[in-house]
This record gives sequence, C-alpha cells and structure tokens, in this order.
Amino acid sequence: MIFNTQIQVRSNLKDIEPYQPGISDDTLRKQFGLQRLVKLNSNENALGPSPLAISAIEQDLHKLHLYPDGGSHLLREAIAAFHGVREEQVFTGNGSDDIIKLVSETFLEEGDEIVVPDPSFSQYQFGANIMRATVKLVPLREDFTYDVERMLEAVTPKTKLLYLCTPNNPTGTLLQGSQFTWLMERLPEHVFVVVDLAYDNYATDEARFHVTEQALAYPNVCYMYTFSKLYGLAGLRVGYALGNEQVWEFVNRVREPFNVNRVGQRGAVAALQDVDHVRRSQELAASSRVQYATLEENGFTVIPSQANFSLVRVGNGRAVFERLKEQGILVRTGFHGLESYVRISYGLPEENEICIAALKAL
Repeated sequence: MIFNTQIQVRSNLKDIEPYQPGISDDTLRKQFGLQRLVKLNSNENALGPSPLAISAIEQDLHKLHLYPDGGSHLLREAIAAFHGVREEQVFTGNGSDDIIKLVSETFLEEGDEIVVPDPSFSQYQFGANIMRATVKLVPLREDFTYDVERMLEAVTPKTKLLYLCTPNNPTGTLLQGSQFTWLMERLPEHVFVVVDLAYDNYATDEARFHVTEQALAYPNVCYMYTFSKLYGLAGLRVGYALGNEQVWEFVNRVREPFNVNRVGQRGAVAALQDVDHVRRSQELAASSRVQYATLEENGFTVIPSQANFSLVRVGNGRAVFERLKEQGILVRTGFHGLESYVRISYGLPEENEICIAALKAL
C-alpha cells in the first residue's frame, strides 16, 4: 500500500519552509564534543529565568496532574493590572508565535495580503503562508530603520494584516512614535496592525513607539509581548497581546483550549513582580551594547541596537558562523538579505568578551 503524501496533503504546504531555530547546546556538543559553549544565537536572557518565577513554579509542581486554567484568567488579570487595562483586553498564547498563527487563522483567507517589514521575524510570513495569503515585503531603509511611507504604499484593498516589530528582530532598530502616529492616521481602517514588542523592555530611546492610552484606543491594533526575553522564561512559551476585546472573541474561536500551560501561567504571574531581575537584565543589555561597539575599532559594522542583541557586519556571515561554531560559540546567520551579517545575542560579560576576541581573531 502506498500513501502519496505529495497528493493528499494541502498543496500549499510543499512551499512552506519549517521554522529553523538556532542550534541547541545539545546539538553542538553532539557534533563537536565541546565542553565550553557560548550560546549567543537565540536572544535568550543570559541571567536565566526570573527567580520569583522559579519559586512560583516549584510551589505548583505537585499540581501537574491538574489541567491549566483554559482561559488563563489569573495570568490575564495580572497582565491587565500591570498595564492598567481591562482583563478582556488581554489575550494569552503559547509564546508570541502562537498568537501570530492564531491571528493569521482568524483574519486571513486565500487571496488576502499581509504587509511585513524586511528583514524581520519570519513567523509573520509563516502564518500568512499557512492560510494561502500573499506576503508583501517592504524593505527597511539602508540604516535598517522603518520606511513607513513605503509600508503604506504597499497596502491595497486586499491587505488584512500589517506587522511592525520594534525593536526589530534581527536588526535591533526602532519604530519611532511619530512614525506610528503618521502611519495610523493614513492607514485604511480595514487593516489590522500587529505591533510586536518582544524586545521593547530593553529599549531606552524616549522617542520610540511605546504603548499609551491613545495607542490602546485604536480598535484595529494589537500589541504583542513575551515572557521569553526579559523575564527569561523562553522554555515555558508564554506570550500575550493587548488589544480590542471584540477581536479576541474571534481569536478565541481558533485557539486550543489549554494553549498556555499551568506552570507557565504561574511563573509568568510571578515574573511580572520581579523588578530586581528586570533591572539587572536591562543593565546587562546596556553594558553589552558598549562591549560589542568596540568591534567598530576592528573594521566591523555594528548596527545600533535597542534590543538584547547586536547585528554585526562580518563579510561572509555563513563562514564566520561556521568558524565560531567550531570554537563552541553560537551566533545566528541566514536572515533574508543579510548574508554579510551575524546576529549576536548578549551573554554574560565574559561570554561577550570570548565572542568579541574570536571575531577579532578571524
């Protein structure tokens, strides 16, 4: 008996490339047998998870036989209090990836369009491809800042979603508050805007876009956050978004009933209160930017970043990636249009110095 998957599966799946995460520490040890690893490829928090989150999780481990709260009410209540919004305005997901996919499933049909900055987070395109929508890529400017005029020009009557990522992954550059206002004043009301703020807690530029009461008043915008970066809970997969409760009513119709696990909910609630961990994480990012800026003295180009990583022009990104990997140093490359760059997540000060010294030696 032969089951022909090429015929039986949905035709558009053959053209979709699965997401390729950064190499794991286990994989690298298996390949090279290395004992020392400097893992700077996934924008993780080098300080580890929030201690308050760990404590909350430990206290709840004996209840793992119980299902999580399907509506994440305890977590949504804590997020709402943190941001000064109503619980109904909060949607929680199995990481931001889950929310992106659910929003795509809610809004998109075959023939619809989405507008995405380029380069940016690949999962925006993934959600559209699943739903047979057309992706319209809008290049960033030469300095990797946003070109909101071109983004507006890319919008058509078929456009359903428009994505903005700030600080942008993988460039670390910002959307300015004035740019967001300009765009929203001119954007047709049929377009739903998704603003990804996964790295905003690391940003310090006062002129950047940040969520205000006025921003929350837009009925066609949602603002995504994650517990993976600043709070160090990437392994738990918890994300959330703030926005129009009427939109969330429909997104909930395509959501799995228990999409945020029990310990994830408990850990995230506690992490919101961990001001000391937040402060130390932000300080580490700020000092790491200073460290990597020294590469400029050796002929590298370091794109000014407001996130917890730096995009560095190295000449041949793939070759440098391989050379560093052989030394147990993991960075990221392979981004669309960025073949001469590597993205380096910030590690502990000594890890940063190891990576910097290796780059200078190359």
